[in-house]
Amino acid sequence: MAEIFDLIIIGAGPAGISAAIYGARKALKALLLTKNFENQLFNSAKVENYPGFPEISGQELTQKLLSHLQKFGVEIKNQEVVKQIIKLIEDHFKIICESGNEYQARSIIIATGAKPKALKVPGFNKFLGKGISFCETCDGPLFKNKEVAVIGGGNAGLEAAEELANYTRKVYVLEIMDEIRGDKLLLKNLENKDNVEFLTSAEIKEIKGQEFLEEILYFDKKENKEKTIKIAGAFIKIGYTPNSKPFKNFLKLSEKEEIIIDPLTCETSQKGVFSAGDVTNISQKQFVISAGEGAKAALSAYNYLQGRLKK
Repeated sequence: MAEIFDLIIIGAGPAGISAAIYGARKALKALLLTKNFENQLFNSAKVENYPGFPEISGQELTQKLLSHLQKFGVEIKNQEVVKQIIKLIEDHFKIICESGNEYQARSIIIATGAKPKALKVPGFNKFLGKGISFCETCDGPLFKNKEVAVIGGGNAGLEAAEELANYTRKVYVLEIMDEIRGDKLLLKNLENKDNVEFLTSAEIKEIKGQEFLEEILYFDKKENKEKTIKIAGAFIKIGYTPNSKPFKNFLKLSEKEEIIIDPLTCETSQKGVFSAGDVTNISQKQFVISAGEGAKAALSAYNYLQGRLKK
């Protein structure tokens, strides 16, 4: 007979790891399933808003969270991508993975996060990996002493620009809105750098080049004309798409394909299934909030298993 866990957590970002820690502290028989630990947090060059760590790299913080989790001996299955969840009986679920492995649990927490959005313009697919990147930490050093662009003026874009400005000749930050949307402190830090230039009201039209990316064509909405910038690399920071596809026919999703949760308990439309972090319809997408939501989901799952959670 297949082993049945009290709780299975899907995803190993701040929400998933936090949920696993809280589940273990409640003495639940828990299992963590994840493809890997290279999530949004892992790929952040610098984190300055996680309490207790004034400044730390995403990789370092991920390792600290993982070390904390390992202290509790939670079982982890790496290289597992969930394909489907099936409800077997009232309080019993089967999780089917792309590997063919199957796992069973009495409760589930989905914390699969979100993936970067692609830029839907001509040339994007052609130059992806040939000048276009989502990860400045991974690929930024390839553009030392060259000119690059960051597409998107939110916090992710400003953080990428701050790192890139340390070793590139120039960084353009292109934002489609009339003003930069990121935190004022991040913006102020960048405004003091001589090699950073902000281009607002800039709508990307095309990415051009021969074998590798060479230039970006954009429409300046303020001047009502097309313009071009010559660059060697472009880092896309225009938001994220929730990793909710495997659960599309199992749970209720929002128009943005986020998993809809009860904000008080993190329970989804399926009793016994909870969700936390950026894959859900919470309004604020921050690492610290995801961690808190993961803890809340685990405590709610515990109460559910004890018969104390009402829906």
